[in-house]
Amino acid sequence: MVKNRNHRAAEIDDVNKAIIELLQQDGRRSFASIGKEVGLSEAAVRHRVHRLQELGVIQIVAVTNPLELGFPRQAMIGIKVEGALEPVAAELEAYDEVDYVVITAGAFDLLVEVVCEDDDHLLEIISQRIRTLPGVVGTETFMYLSLRKQTYTWGVR
Repeated sequence: MVKNRNHRAAEIDDVNKAIIELLQQDGRRSFASIGKEVGLSEAAVRHRVHRLQELGVIQIVAVTNPLELGFPRQAMIGIKVEGALEPVAAELEAYDEVDYVVITAGAFDLLVEVVCEDDDHLLEIISQRIRTLPGVVGTETFMYLSLRKQTYTWGVR
């Protein structure tokens, strides 16, 4: 659950920023190890990390390679919507195959990343599920040919 942005920003002090950067480098790093670097006890780091998770500032996950897990087809789908964007975005968020949904400004109203088992699976998602949603007036699919870089270590400001 994401809280009020101003409240969240107030809780991101320099120590929390240091903790976030260390977790971006290695999400499995122990709280004790982080504590030694930032000058806090293991319990204090644990509390701060859990608080950052509760606020929606961070999530700690395993980033996978879809190809190695049997999902050889990835694509970004640009979607044009007539009317309210939020209901369409909410529907797309519920799809298991969708791992990224953003409301945008530009040629498309929404960008959605999908991870599929094969081209038939991608076709089914586009033709039978996305294009049939109320409000969707057009799509354009950008199939990934090669994933060259995927990183989450941009740090904090």
